Amino acid sequence: MRFAPEYVTYVLNENFEDAKALLLSPMMAINYAHLVMLDAQGIVPREAAHEIRVALDGVSQDAIRDVKYDGTYEDLFFYVERLIVQACGDEIAGRLHTARSRNDIDMTMYRMRQREFILGLVSATFALRASLLDLVERHRDTIFAVHTHTQRAQPTTVAHYLLAVVEQLERDAVRLKGAFDRTNRNPLGACAITGTGFPIDRQLTSELLGFCGPTGNTYGSIATVDYLLESTSAAAVLLTGVGRFLQDLLLWCTAEFGYMRLGDGYVQCSSIMPQKRNPVALEHARAIGSKALGQAQAIVTAVHNTPFGDIVDTEDDLQPLVFAMFRDATRAVKLVAAAMRTAEFDAARLEARAADGWTTLTELADTLVRDEGVPFRTAHAVASRLMSARQRDPERPLGELLTQVSAELLDAPLRYSDAHLARILSPRHFVEVRRTLGGPAPEETTRAARASIHQLEADRAWWTTATDALSAAQQLLADRAAAL
Repeated sequence: MRFAPEYVTYVLNENFEDAKALLLSPMMAINYAHLVMLDAQGIVPREAAHEIRVALDGVSQDAIRDVKYDGTYEDLFFYVERLIVQACGDEIAGRLHTARSRNDIDMTMYRMRQREFILGLVSATFALRASLLDLVERHRDTIFAVHTHTQRAQPTTVAHYLLAVVEQLERDAVRLKGAFDRTNRNPLGACAITGTGFPIDRQLTSELLGFCGPTGNTYGSIATVDYLLESTSAAAVLLTGVGRFLQDLLLWCTAEFGYMRLGDGYVQCSSIMPQKRNPVALEHARAIGSKALGQAQAIVTAVHNTPFGDIVDTEDDLQPLVFAMFRDATRAVKLVAAAMRTAEFDAARLEARAADGWTTLTELADTLVRDEGVPFRTAHAVASRLMSARQRDPERPLGELLTQVSAELLDAPLRYSDAHLARILSPRHFVEVRRTLGGPAPEETTRAARASIHQLEADRAWWTTATDALSAAQQLLADRAAAL
């Protein structure tokens, strides 16, 4: 078959190069696993299985990666098949393709690579969680003012803020682990789309390739891409959350905020302004993460409104985009994790500014409710009027102002000393009384951090079990193939 030169240039050559880089190793593993199964089921005679195994052993993946596409074969699958034919002849080599199709081979290869991508991204989130939990340990008592609607809101602690990010990453891990479980199913045996009349053992090939088990419906095994969209969506949620975190970090690194400082290894100077200390590692992480998020959206768009069946839109042209998305997502998360290991917070400066802008005024209203039995709406009004009175008369003692404004709203005016009001309105008091589950009080963030450390250990154990299972399957496949 001769292909049009334009088709070769614009499609087949590109796909061949992509397949060499992304799919050659899983393709060879599938060849070995399918051969072992054909032998075990008596579908291929042992003598033929042995000759095919020897032929497969002679295929050099390194040599294939150096091959330039010449248009005399359609794709990598047919190129590898040509090598097997050259090694053991048409009659023997042709038996390897019994009870399979490029369709189920492709879908199996894609899932094998997809599960690796997911495990890589999950591992990157572990590194970020660990670096943030180290900061939590050091900053349980570091108080600073957080913002709502871009305005100063209330005091909390650095630990409290970072634990919110950690919990988000924990949920990302749940989503990615679920995506891994549903990706790690074996389509091999679905053949073109309806399965086969041969007595194949799909459970055996699943075990040899490290899958949890076979997929179900053979049509769906070829047609569905929900497993891919699930992991892509989980990555997109992760990237969105990390991107929002990065926005805060970059703001905190400005001279105007001065909340945080990165280590020298993650900043760059200006070529013209010697005073500059640019936190460009975080900017790169934001850009790379945004790029990956765009790629994730492109993946969904590429398969949207395509026929529910075997269709090229989900295959050769899409898979490099999937690889690039996961690669960039993993790069971004790893970079943030590494940079945050060097982060330093100016605790004294943060606390000194934590009460600016009346950020603790909610606690005065709460105190009036708890200690004086004032309805909250009335207490809120008293606190608001106190702030306004202070702005009009900044020299008058705060206690006198409180007595004045409370007399306008209450039957009996409130009388608090300046020292008592100072304690009520202090950022540290504000934080320490907020012992609500999930709140910023140090004893609560200590509990939450301990729980997050345990969750990280559990998630790492899951990851180790998953990767060990893939390694064990690889060894089982090698042993079973060598025995042919």
